[in-house]
Parts: sequence; C-alpha cells; structure tokens
Amino acid sequence: MSMNLVVLLYLIASVCFIQALKGLSHPTTSIRGNVFGMTGMAIAVLTTAALIVELSGGKAQGMVYVLGGLVVGGGVGAYMAKKVEMTKMPELVAFMHSMIGLAAVCIAVAVVAEPWAFGIAAHGEPIPGGNRIELALGAFIGAVTFSGSVIAFGKLSGKYKFRLFQGAPVTFAGQHKLNLLLGLATAFFIFGFWHSQSWMDIVLVIALGFILGVLIIIPIGGADMPVVVSMLNSYSGWAAAGIGFSLNNSMLIIAGSLVGSSGAILSYIMCKAMNRSFISVILGGFGGEAGAVASGGVQRTAKSGSADDVAFILGNAETVVIVPGYGLAVARAQHAVKELAEKLTHKGITVKYAIHPVAGRMPGHMNVLLAEAEVPYDQVFEMEDINGEFGQADVAIVLGANDVVNPLALQKGSPIYGMPILEAYKAKTVIVNKRSMAAGYAGLDNELFYMDKTMMVFGDAKKVVEDITKAVE
Repeated sequence: MSMNLVVLLYLIASVCFIQALKGLSHPTTSIRGNVFGMTGMAIAVLTTAALIVELSGGKAQGMVYVLGGLVVGGGVGAYMAKKVEMTKMPELVAFMHSMIGLAAVCIAVAVVAEPWAFGIAAHGEPIPGGNRIELALGAFIGAVTFSGSVIAFGKLSGKYKFRLFQGAPVTFAGQHKLNLLLGLATAFFIFGFWHSQSWMDIVLVIALGFILGVLIIIPIGGADMPVVVSMLNSYSGWAAAGIGFSLNNSMLIIAGSLVGSSGAILSYIMCKAMNRSFISVILGGFGGEAGAVASGGVQRTAKSGSADDVAFILGNAETVVIVPGYGLAVARAQHAVKELAEKLTHKGITVKYAIHPVAGRMPGHMNVLLAEAEVPYDQVFEMEDINGEFGQADVAIVLGANDVVNPLALQKGSPIYGMPILEAYKAKTVIVNKRSMAAGYAGLDNELFYMDKTMMVFGDAKKVVEDITKAVE
C-alpha cells in the first residue's frame, strides 16, 4: 500500500469524523452522525491494519495480536454498551475515557522501549528530541485522563464507600499549591526526558500524571460531574493527538484534535451554563467551595398533593412544560412520561420538554433518555429556547430535577448565584415530583418547592407518572 493511498484514506476518515461531529450536534441528525463516525473509524482501522502488515514485511504474527485485540476489545465494548442501563451511561463514558488515557500511556512506553519498531528511529539510535517531548506530553495527559476518569467513575456511580469515590468534594489545605508543585516537577522531568531520554524521567512523568489526575478531580462535587465528563473527553483527545505526533500518524493527530477541541468547546459551553470558570475546570479548582445549605436548618413546609390532584390541574391546562432530571433517569420513567404527554396531546393540550444543559450526569443525558422513549424531537427544547415560554405555561412538571430549577441562582450571595436555570417558577402552577425533600447535589434547599404555586408529589417518578396518566380523564 503506497503512502499516498494511506494519506487519502486517512483524509476520507477525517472527513467522516468531522461529519460525525456535525451530525451529533442535533438529535434529528444524531443517527447520521453516528454512521459517519463508525464509517470513519472502520476506514482508519482497516488502513492502519494494512499499514502494519506492510511494515512488518507481510508477517502474520503481528496482525494476529492486532486482530485479537480488536475482537476482545470490541466484544467487551459491545457487551458493556448493550447491557448498560441509561442511569449508568455516565459511568460507562468515564470508563471509556480512562481506557483511552491508559492506551496512550501504554503506546508511549512501547515507543520508548522500541522506537525502531514504530519507524521513529533506527535500531540503537535515540528518539529525536521533538518526538520525545510529544511522547512525554501524550503519556502525561493520558495518565491524567486515566486516573481522573477512574475517580469520576466512582463519583458518578455513588455506590462505593471509598472516600475519594463519594460525591462530596475532597479538599485539604494547600491543595492547589501541591498541584502547582507537581505540575512544575512534571515539566522538569519532561525536560529531563527530552535531554537524555532517561527511563526514570518518563516513568516519573507518568507517575505524576496519575497523581495529578486524582488530585484534579477529587475537589469537584457530584453536581459538577457533567462538566468533568466533558473535560476528560477533551483530555483523552489531546492525549491521542500527542501520541499521533510522536508516531507521525496523521489519523491520530486529526481524530485526537477533533475530540480534544470539541470536548473543550462543550466544557466551555457547560461552564457558562453553570456559571463556572473554564480555567478553574481545567485546574480542578471548582466544586470545592459550594455546598453550604441555604435553609440554615430552619424547618419549612411544602404543599403536597396526589396523582388525582395533578390530573385535575392538568385537565384544566392548555400548555404544559415537562422538566426532566436525574430522578427520571433513576426511575426509568421516560416511557411513562411519553405516554402521559401523548394522552395530554390527544386532549388538545400543548406539551413541551425543557432541557437544561447540565441536567443528569453527563452532557445530553436527558436528550438521550427522551430519544430512547422516541419522544418527538419537535417537542424537546433547550434552555435558551424554552425559558421565555414558562411565563405563559399553565403547568410546569418537574420530574427529578433540583438544582437546575432552583431560584436561589438569582439571589446574590448564593453558592449557585449566576447559574442559568430553567425558569419553571414562572409557570402558573408547578408540579414537582421527588422521592423526598432532600437537597440536590449542590447541597442547597430549593426555594421552588416552597412557593404557593408549587405542589409536591412524592414517590418514584415512574409510579407517580403512571398514576397521573391513569387519573387523567
């Protein structure tokens, strides 16, 4: 296979990846985007496999290992994707990010051990200086991605007793100074590897990356995990790009850069949606300062009702806006919600869904849930498109959402002040379904729950929605 053909095929694969990102930017084109992504990856993998065969002089032994890895890894990935529950999807994404980071570290180690096998240097010759820097950076970012994703996985899961895996931020005195010191030490050892290609230097770079990955993620609370998942996605892309430069592989460079830049842009958008500092996200500084409970320990009373009460209110409504949250995902209530919406629509009631950019545990979590239930795309609206309609809505139904509808975000001095929220409080009547009055991940009481216009309906979201659907005449 000529290098011109390899470059052409890699270019086609890159175009497919770009089209994939474009398609995934909207639910209506997401299937097409996934098809482009899979096609591009298939072209890249097959081209690389053919290149390996040619570089190995036609020897089949190397390809046996490659094909074995593809079969085992692909089989495990397919099994996990098929079996994973929608509520566990964020953990799966974090796990996949960790594997990308670990792969970057393993490739870097292999290149340092036998650079001639990758065509970087002749047998017995040192690795060129530029490649050394790229290897060290790729290995470092990969190590940060791996250990950081492991911590994110534990925090998202919420079922481990290990302190670092719990949702509450883990902070200690001098934390940021320690991170800075470790960062400077990493730069020193990267310089050392560039200067002497010492195994000790690259090992220390990787070890410091593992440590920094943990230290960057542990001060971040559970409420901020969607941004963390997005940022780790970006890190994994840059790790792949760094290794791509070392191997002179244009496909890795392009694909890694696309993932890294798109993940960074998404993280920036989500930071704006949460009123967070983008620089603080990168440095792992946000999430450790919030969490003061707003109620101050004062007992307050919220008005509660039943499914029959909600059905009566809905029967007199003309417009209803549904706000899904993580509680809906936990209860697997998306199909029940769709059934309720269809029944209301048949009665001539206008039903819309309002999606906050950070609702759930990963970017687009609520969109995926509703898409799984085949909710029509024209009923689903993002925050900036739907907020202006809450004031005219007769009823807002909040299902398992908390922080993203909390009016405390409008009050100066609040830990979430300035965070854009879904303005459900403007609706004429607000129905809130929760299991209890427990605070959300931000640790704040929700003023919406205590408004005169609000009715709390306690219980599992799926059962509550099913009861409401039965009660609607």
